[in-house]
Amino acid sequence: MTRKKHINNYFSMATLMIVLAGAPALAATNLAPTPPMGWNSWDSYGLTVTEAEFKANVTWFHQHLQPRGWQYVVVDEGWYLQRPGQKGAAQGFVMDADGRYLVANNRFSSLGFKPLADWVHSLGLKFGIHIIRGIPRDAVEKNLPIAGSSFHAADAANTADTCRWNADNYGLKNNAAAQAYYDSIIELYAGWGVDYIKVDCISKPYQADEIHMVSAAIRKSGRPMVLSLSPGPTPIEQADDLKKYAQLWRISDDMWDTWSAPEGQTFPAGLVRQFDRTAQWAPHIEAGHWPDADMLPLGYLGPRPGWKEARMSRLTADESRTLMTLWSMARSPLVAGTNLTKMDPATEALYTNPEVIALDQHSRENRELSRHGSLVVWKATPESGGGQYVGVFNLGGAAQEVNYSWKDLGLPESAHAVRDLWARKELGKAASLKTRLSAHASMLYRVR
Repeated sequence: MTRKKHINNYFSMATLMIVLAGAPALAATNLAPTPPMGWNSWDSYGLTVTEAEFKANVTWFHQHLQPRGWQYVVVDEGWYLQRPGQKGAAQGFVMDADGRYLVANNRFSSLGFKPLADWVHSLGLKFGIHIIRGIPRDAVEKNLPIAGSSFHAADAANTADTCRWNADNYGLKNNAAAQAYYDSIIELYAGWGVDYIKVDCISKPYQADEIHMVSAAIRKSGRPMVLSLSPGPTPIEQADDLKKYAQLWRISDDMWDTWSAPEGQTFPAGLVRQFDRTAQWAPHIEAGHWPDADMLPLGYLGPRPGWKEARMSRLTADESRTLMTLWSMARSPLVAGTNLTKMDPATEALYTNPEVIALDQHSRENRELSRHGSLVVWKATPESGGGQYVGVFNLGGAAQEVNYSWKDLGLPESAHAVRDLWARKELGKAASLKTRLSAHASMLYRVR
């Protein structure tokens, strides 16, 4: 070999090694370049959603939300249960000979999720599923083989570790057998055409080993899949690790239709507490990696919601708008929990305002600017078109007058043109920002 060819080969190999080393990080960023927007079955159907119910919601989603940029539709927990709502083995787990959960064919097609994912893809949408971390207890008790390996379930399972609120699975050890098990289930999901995996009981406490194994299994599968970690609050000291392995992670416990929560309790999260959490996580917002304030419990939650009885959301109209304003200011993923087949005009207006969606999808430098008493101000910069986004929130229980100079908001003191994004209306030029906010209400402006 000539010296020139040797050098060329050396640099080709070096370049290849650099590309391969950078590929996971690049792919991870490209998987979710903006916060994912979608629908999830949990808030309205809990463990019980059927294929017919899922398809009815996705059809509405396709017609009304997809044109606004909404993309993901997710079957949440329990798709492998024939009799959800029972206890233990009475739930009727469906599992293959390699210890992997399969779709309950009394609720979904006997052909599994592949036909459903194909149908979702035919609409131009992306298909997601929920899983609980770990390996089924029944697979361990029977010591079933792990597909594609010489290992068995008992080699992988940590029988001292179960999820604190769902004991159906054992956690996994940090070993080759455990990696083989995650490889086997992700390979199965890739064959189904899954685009998004929500892994539960993995963020708090932070299960770093299992997060790393799931991420590695996704890369090995060769299929791009968004990785969502749940529930929270995820420890903020793990922010750097999260950005290496996941596209989104929950910053709170489950968010339901409550303004506040009892002191000392994290469930349900309570909307007012999300202000502290989103402000804390704001410095870690970056393309491809999104702190997740959880689903949007708006509109009708039923017929079989994941918590409490079927109902219209208990959040008031002002509180519902405040939720959407905060989520968009914080660039949280937007995942509707509403029963879309029973959509009301007010909730649809919250989901489809293009100017608010643009804030969530295409802004930067998002942060809490100030907090004085119960008044909170957030600010962000549009990626294009100039000006600043300004969100003003009244967290108090009574109406308040709002009066900020432009200097208070970090803007030049000259008059500025103001646009109300929710009303989609120009308010004209103003020398300051003045308004009156009802209890728990908010306003969202673009100031130029």
